[in-house]
Amino acid sequence: MSHISGVRQAQKRKTRQALLDAALGLLEEQSLSSLGLREVTRAVGVAPTAFYRHFRSTADLGVALVEEALGSLHPMIGTTVSPSEDSDERIARAVGLIAGHVAAHPAHVRFIARERHGGVQPVREAIREQLARFAEEVRAELAKDSLSEGWSDADLRMLAGLYVDQMLITASLFLEALEAPEEERRQATETATRQMRLITVGRRHWLD
Repeated sequence: MSHISGVRQAQKRKTRQALLDAALGLLEEQSLSSLGLREVTRAVGVAPTAFYRHFRSTADLGVALVEEALGSLHPMIGTTVSPSEDSDERIARAVGLIAGHVAAHPAHVRFIARERHGGVQPVREAIREQLARFAEEVRAELAKDSLSEGWSDADLRMLAGLYVDQMLITASLFLEALEAPEEERRQATETATRQMRLITVGRRHWLD
């Protein structure tokens, strides 16, 4: 009996993932607000009623996609501002990590970029909550750095928000350059590095 139950649970997880993958593929060409559950189930080859065994609505599916796209990034976000290296090394590492993530998961990055200000409120809120978690994690890392001595908690939170926003901008830069010639990708890396460096320079002189 337990074997049968295990097989059913595995099949359920497989179908759920198939629905997420199909939706992500369909969302390359449209927004979540225009996506119909029948489109998703047709792409997977299951009955529309099967959708409701996994998600309450397409909005619920969108929230699951947000978790899939952003939930695993929390360890990476913290390391991008770790005080263990000098600022240029940290910036190069952060830019490299973001570039690698965009190259590996372009559909997820495109989904977040589109839906962050999209028409589906639960998804916008889920993205906002994930970004707020990122900002708090970055703030905690920044607080460990000797450069943060004398900073108020409010200013650290502001700086953390700037870094998170810049990471999103950097991801968008690399997304646009993904299929571009090598020279354009190099320019995207240079631009992202200079933008991050500008924030770092401002940080050094904030208390002057």
